Order: sequence, then C-alpha cells, then structure tokens
Amino acid sequence: MTSRDIVRNFPSGYTLNKMVQNDDLEGERNNERMVRLPAYISLLLLLGTLSMRPHGLFAGVGGGRAGDSTAMSSQLLDTATFGEGCFWCSEAVFQDVKGVRSVVSGYSGGTVDHPSYEEVCTGTTGHAEACQITYDPQQITYPELLEIFWKTHDPTTLNRQGNDIGTQYRSVIFYHNDEQKRLAEHYKSSLDSSGAFDAPIVTEIVPYRNFFKAEDYHQNYYNEHGAQPYCQFVIRPKLEKFRKAFKAKLRE
Repeated sequence: MTSRDIVRNFPSGYTLNKMVQNDDLEGERNNERMVRLPAYISLLLLLGTLSMRPHGLFAGVGGGRAGDSTAMSSQLLDTATFGEGCFWCSEAVFQDVKGVRSVVSGYSGGTVDHPSYEEVCTGTTGHAEACQITYDPQQITYPELLEIFWKTHDPTTLNRQGNDIGTQYRSVIFYHNDEQKRLAEHYKSSLDSSGAFDAPIVTEIVPYRNFFKAEDYHQNYYNEHGAQPYCQFVIRPKLEKFRKAFKAKLRE
C-alpha cells in the first residue's frame, strides 16, 4: 500500500506524522533540486528551445510565427507524455503551466488494453502512471516541459517516488517523435555528466505506444479534492515550491 492509498483510506486513530515525515524528507530533496539545480540546466534547455521547430500534427501550416491568430495557434498543439510517480502530483503541476491546454492522468507503456487502477497497482501490466499533456509550442516548448519534468520529481530513484513504490511509479519519458527522443536523451546525458544530481538518472526514455485515460475520479484530482490529506500534506507543498521556482512559466 502506498502513502496515497493510506491517506485515501485514512483510518481512525492512525498517526499520519511518520508517513508525512517520510514523504516530506523525500519531498524536501526534490524541492531543493527544484530551486537549486545549476543554471546550466536552464541554459541547456534554452539552447534546445532555440533549435526547436513545431512538430505537431499540423506543423508547418501557416508558418506558426509569433503573432499568428489564436485559431492558427490551436492548429499547432503538440503532445508530451511523462511519468514521474503519482499522477495526481504531476497533473497539478502541469495544469499550472502557461501554454498547457489539457492534462490527462492515465496509464502508459503497458501490455494490457484499458487497465483499471487496481490492475496497474499490481505491477503486472507494465504501465506507468503518466500524464498526457497537450500544449501550444508557441507558448511553452518541449524543452521547457522537460525542465519542469526534471525538476519536479526525483529521476534517480528506480521505480519509486517517496513512499510510492512499484514499477507504475517509475520515472519515464514517452517520446512521440525523433526530436523529442533526441532532446530527452541529450538533457539526460548532460545532467548525468554534469553531476546535477547526487546519483545517476534512471529515467526511461522509450517510444510512446499507448495511453489509457485513468478513471474519472483520478482526473483533476487536486482541484476537486484539495482538502484531502494527501493533497494537503504531499501535493500542496510540492505545488507551492513549483510555483515559487517557475513563476515565469505559470499561467495567468
């Protein structure tokens, strides 16, 4: 049972402090990375941004220059799919990013079609909890999304984020095209060689194969259940640190 399940089924008389302290310890490590990761990471991402070209379904239609109409911008929407542990946390973070049009929580990378949450939790379906992010690359680029991805979870812990343990909580990037693959591999290699993290990055970078939307009660979870203990003790502190570190990238 993960910390999320413990909080969801919070029993009478249960002491929350130890579980929260364990998540807080892991969370503090992530929060320190979020604020203190060296400036060269942002520089690498900036250089990648300058080399980026729209590569969505309608890339190249109308040129996609700054100042184009909203209708033209909507034609250039692109997709990113990331797994970084609990999708409740990831969803709340990426929903706050300017240029992100939608965030859907679901299951990706497995061998079973339309799995249930309970099936994914067994660890036998091969899926990771993931978020499918639809975004406008004229407002937020894939390299900038990668920056948020790297800084808002621990990419050095194998099949684990805090007290959430299992292959479904692995750190993974599901790339949708060769350019996303190139950028993800480049940044992972650069971060590893620079010693940005205390341990080697274990994030998987694999081709996108499938994505199955999670049950309705998982969608928009933090916004609809903000008073729940997991939201208060785990998601909210992470979200506050994210908003502090990425002020320039927050939606208005």
